[in-house]
Amino acid sequence: MTHTNELIHEDSPYLLQHAHNPVNWMPWSDQALAKAKAENKLIFLSIGYSTCHWCHVMERETFEDEMSAKVLNDAYVSIKVDREEMPDLDKYYQDVHYLLTQRAGGWPLSIIMTPTQQVIFAGTYLPPQSGQGRMGFRELTSFIKGKFDDDLAEVQKSAQSIEAAIKHYERSFEQKESIYTDTVIETFVSKVKASYDDVSKGVGSAPKFPHASTWNALLDIYARTKNLEALYMSEDALMAMARGGINDQIEGGFYRYSVDEAWVIPHFEKMLYTNAELIEVYAKVFKITQKPYFQEVVDTTIEAMDERFLKEGLYLSASDADSEGEEGKYFVFGFKEAKEALLNGGLSLSAEETKAVMDYFGITKFGNFEHQTTNPVLTCNEKPARLNEAIAILKEERQKVAYPFIDTKILTAWNALMVTALFEAGKIEKAKNVLDTLLKSLHVNGILYHQMIFGGSLKVEALLEDYAFVIEALLRGYAHTKEIHYLELAKKLSHEAEQKFYKEETWYLSDKAFRAKAVLEDNSYKSPLSTMIKNLFELAKIEDDTALFIRAKDMLESFGVGVQKYAHAYPEAVRAVTLYM
Repeated sequence: MTHTNELIHEDSPYLLQHAHNPVNWMPWSDQALAKAKAENKLIFLSIGYSTCHWCHVMERETFEDEMSAKVLNDAYVSIKVDREEMPDLDKYYQDVHYLLTQRAGGWPLSIIMTPTQQVIFAGTYLPPQSGQGRMGFRELTSFIKGKFDDDLAEVQKSAQSIEAAIKHYERSFEQKESIYTDTVIETFVSKVKASYDDVSKGVGSAPKFPHASTWNALLDIYARTKNLEALYMSEDALMAMARGGINDQIEGGFYRYSVDEAWVIPHFEKMLYTNAELIEVYAKVFKITQKPYFQEVVDTTIEAMDERFLKEGLYLSASDADSEGEEGKYFVFGFKEAKEALLNGGLSLSAEETKAVMDYFGITKFGNFEHQTTNPVLTCNEKPARLNEAIAILKEERQKVAYPFIDTKILTAWNALMVTALFEAGKIEKAKNVLDTLLKSLHVNGILYHQMIFGGSLKVEALLEDYAFVIEALLRGYAHTKEIHYLELAKKLSHEAEQKFYKEETWYLSDKAFRAKAVLEDNSYKSPLSTMIKNLFELAKIEDDTALFIRAKDMLESFGVGVQKYAHAYPEAVRAVTLYM
């Protein structure tokens, strides 16, 4: 039986993926919220994105399941949100999740609220049925509905205390203190060192993220202070990632994160923002060290983004991890298949050359991934003979499996990150072309927009992240080309951003009715607020504007206590301090 719900009218590839679920999904809107209130129904809010593996799993297990759908349709108003379309909303509810569970959130994010939008439950992926000490989706939604019917006073009391805690949490970041550059730099280096993995390199334990902004900040610190520890930590981490399984060794491009500490097995989705931020930092580490391998990584990553994501002059947002229903299937190799391809490919390598290539990429009989397949990693420094030909054969071998789904949204903020990366990588003409196309397509009649879908109309106006990253790209453009129109537009957008998002000495992520406060903390990518303040410092420097410098410094110092105490959580803010204070 085919179902169709209200998501069928949306542009978002993610929402359209759920348009035929038996759940009566609605997009986030005044209408959906009013319906919950009018019918006195609980709200089930599910936030995800189209290339998210666990979002697909939860859809298969729960949202396509008639019994689960019946529970939701009878007792809840179900709302689906694309986190890339509404990052402000996502950020707010991720904070709520952290507050309630004391654990980092993620996707899919599952929130249950009262009819008046007060949160009573926050979780991420929920299995369909209870087991291993975890309550399953059906039982949980039925249990909360029962509580709501039988003990409303208790539910409301709980919701109010959560709401008070959220307000307190938001205020806790805003503790003013003068910022001392040396203190911030010292704290940052020592805190990164404390969580640094000396064995496999990088920060923290599994799952391990690239943390591009951390290395970017350390490299800026090295440039200013010549602190060798800052350089070596960055260089070693960037080398380990580039040689590891988090980097696609066959066709370039970094995956979102590694599921193990040694960078061997990634979660195979590729995001534009991950790659943009890494291109920028690899370009920087190459400039400092002059090691040719880093330049190679920059070039192969740009080529990978161009091949899979570049469309009509702009970059698509992400590609999925799954092919034909299996995670990583496109990217990994069976021993026998890889060996046969190399021996019998059009360029047929000798047995000796084939063995050297297989050893180089660590492709073994037992494999390092599921079904005895191997995700290639570099096992030695010495490149084997005919490596480029071998890579071409292995890439050809991959084509037997369909490439994963690509989300075709064009996001302004992420494209701007890519423009900045291209400028920093010295690809000036290319960067200018992408920037000019971005402005032509998404800055229309004086209005900056958040996203576009080819063939769709421009609907969502820009958020703080779009302004912050576009202004940064314009300022990089001005620095590299001295073309004055980039500077003029950066100044204009900067004034606009303040008018839209800066209210009563507080920055907000959007100017919509739903207002989430902006924070200095870097998350999946660097903080839009830290970037915005960094932009104001840069404009103050270019224009020699002391008043603007003092205002930017005040904005940063309104979070002064946190920045000095927990500097490692704010790499982009640390860059602003290092570069301008």
